[in-house]
Amino acid sequence: MWRRAATAALSLGVGAGAVAVASSEDPAATLKVCTHLPPRLLRDSVTAATIAFDYKWSLWGLEPGTPAWQSAKHDTHLRSANRLQELCFRNGGIYIKLGQHIAQLEYVVPEEYVQTMRESMLKRCPVSSYEEVRQVFAKDLGESPETVFAEFDPVPLASASLAQVHAARTHDGQKVAVKVQHDHLTDTSVVDIATVDLLVNALHYIFPTFDYRWLVDEVRESAPKELDFLNEAKNSEKCLDNFRRLSPHIAGSIYAPKVYWNLSTSRILTMEFMDAKEVTDVHGIKAIGIHPVDVSNLVSKAFAEMIFKHGFVHCDPHAANMMVRPMPQDSRKSFGWKRPQLVLLDHGLYKELDYTTRISYASLWKALVFADEKAIKENSVKLGAGEDLHALFAGVLTMRPWQRVIDPSLDHLVLDRKNTDYSELQEITKGHLVDA
Repeated sequence: MWRRAATAALSLGVGAGAVAVASSEDPAATLKVCTHLPPRLLRDSVTAATIAFDYKWSLWGLEPGTPAWQSAKHDTHLRSANRLQELCFRNGGIYIKLGQHIAQLEYVVPEEYVQTMRESMLKRCPVSSYEEVRQVFAKDLGESPETVFAEFDPVPLASASLAQVHAARTHDGQKVAVKVQHDHLTDTSVVDIATVDLLVNALHYIFPTFDYRWLVDEVRESAPKELDFLNEAKNSEKCLDNFRRLSPHIAGSIYAPKVYWNLSTSRILTMEFMDAKEVTDVHGIKAIGIHPVDVSNLVSKAFAEMIFKHGFVHCDPHAANMMVRPMPQDSRKSFGWKRPQLVLLDHGLYKELDYTTRISYASLWKALVFADEKAIKENSVKLGAGEDLHALFAGVLTMRPWQRVIDPSLDHLVLDRKNTDYSELQEITKGHLVDA
């Protein structure tokens, strides 16, 4: 079996490498990148085989549901999550993005995977050397960072899965943040997605109940959008324009950094430098005179406007992409607190919702609030959840098990963050994935 899998892996790797070289604007550089494909495939194969063997061996002979089985399963989940984490870090690029996706799926994948990825994927991202940054500038702008800008800090302020950000100053004295894509990512993304696809399909072949191929499809759809920084710049301007046109009552409370189009390309994005606090920095927010509750309310209002009015929704709203600062040139206060302004960053990934979808989604939330089982099913079907998936869909949206969702008590949707609720949702999800 493993010989067939290895042969398939080699064939897939060669094919993916050939496609990457043929479609690249720099075939020579891409060919050099693709020389790293065999060791990446080997790491993928070894990781998949090790995880598969660990589950088979560790749970062999144990009765499902018993304390011994539960304990062995927990330990195996944890070991496997650490192996997958290490694979993501060693391969980098799209693999880091995959790990970040997993970190957000607490209602789908085991808690051990979610916590392991969440604790590391936003803090240990790859960092490109300054020489690699200079190469991106040379290819895209034809000059070095020191020439393009009056000042350019070679040490990045932050690094993420696809890019890193440097502080700089333009020749007219404006302080800016420069987002620089990790070199060769556009070329290697084709290979990376193919190898991730191989890993997931191999595990599904061994364990039919392990079916996360849909996750690869998500990465395949989102990666090209996130790798085009000009698309990100257009999205940021469209987002602000939507608030000005459709939500003028809170437009002043929403902001996105100004884009310097003449200093931006598909791999370099130059933006206004923002001095603000992350939305989860409660102490920092209070220190600048803003009440955290006001921030929470503003975030909720902003995304409600995007979902139900604009139909153009920011799809990567984690803490590092949402910052807050006092409303500029505003002396008004609420009970002694300054009014907040929400600063949205990283506009690479948006979803468009048509009018019918927005109406159905609003009706679904009304049904969820009033525990209306019939309306929940009706609107879930309209949104594409299918006749038999409405309970799962409701659970994903509310983070509550089905019996709590349809409980008529007033606090039935209040989150208490108990793991038992997630465990039930994971079991429901697993069952539906297997049936699919």
